[in-house]
Amino acid sequence: MSAHQYDEGHTVAGWTGVGIATVGTSVLGVGVCLVSGALIAVGIVITAASALVTWALHLTGWGKPPGRRPREQWGMRVRDTGARQGHPGCVGCRMAGRGRARATAVGSRAAATATAEPVSAESVG
Repeated sequence: MSAHQYDEGHTVAGWTGVGIATVGTSVLGVGVCLVSGALIAVGIVITAASALVTWALHLTGWGKPPGRRPREQWGMRVRDTGARQGHPGCVGCRMAGRGRARATAVGSRAAATATAEPVSAESVG
């Protein structure tokens, strides 16, 4: 039996992002120590790229939703099949426009009905 009864993280997206961010912050630290604007800029770019790579991997199914998952989904090599629909409560999925398809369809239908009503052209005196 394991020490904990739920899995929080431990995904390909998470570990890849941490690896890239470690390289980026290391380059940034060397740039600060050497007072090199070029190295500082490169370190910032690499660190920002780590966030984008992690987000892209999460959206392709290599990251998992927040919260508890069944034990069979704990392994790092298990791909998340629900990533295309978006995870409820996931900021990354909301930023990508996932998980809102039903709300958007209902909202656009209501907006279409509201604009289809005739508008009075009377002048107010």
